[in-house]
Amino acid sequence: MGATRFGVGRARESAEGRRGAQALARVAVIVRAGAAPLWWLGLAAAAIGVLLPGLTGRWTGAVAGTALFLVTAFVVALVRRGRYTRLAGCATRVGRHDILQDRRVTLRVWRRAHRWWLLLAFLAAVGSSFAVPFAGGAVLSGAGAGLWAKAVLLGRRERTEETLLWVGADRVAKGPAGTRTTGFRTTGVAAGDAAPGGARRRH
Repeated sequence: MGATRFGVGRARESAEGRRGAQALARVAVIVRAGAAPLWWLGLAAAAIGVLLPGLTGRWTGAVAGTALFLVTAFVVALVRRGRYTRLAGCATRVGRHDILQDRRVTLRVWRRAHRWWLLLAFLAAVGSSFAVPFAGGAVLSGAGAGLWAKAVLLGRRERTEETLLWVGADRVAKGPAGTRTTGFRTTGVAAGDAAPGGARRRH
């Protein structure tokens, strides 16, 4: 009778643990999700812009675009760096029953949630080429490069500390370091299917 009660208690504890489980997505994968779409859409918009003389002329547009690319990449790479550091500093270990979301699922969710914003950004970049050729596309590509650089910086931290950073999967669409995020979660570097920095893990 005692053994039966003990078994029921363990089963109930296990069930409660599963009910409290949380789906988690990699922070670096979320950051990296917009890098490729912005980069390629920016290159396409810039290529279209080169075909247009614009109000300023192609040469002026190319010079302005190059400067905007560098500034945008720098700003995007460093924005909220302090908040990422604080959230990582108070990170807690992933629970036994938590579910680690696959990299491809995280990418798909982010891109689906932002597909209209990406389209509008592309159209705006192409439209701006009638005024300043190349510049709008350069801004988009710069944002993509900045996100990639931010993911690389996160990956460097993950390698140094030998932990991967995770956040609730409900934060994928709104960003991992938003105001509603109170802290990250951590696992060892072997967890999940993405390497430090969010890239596809090499086998």
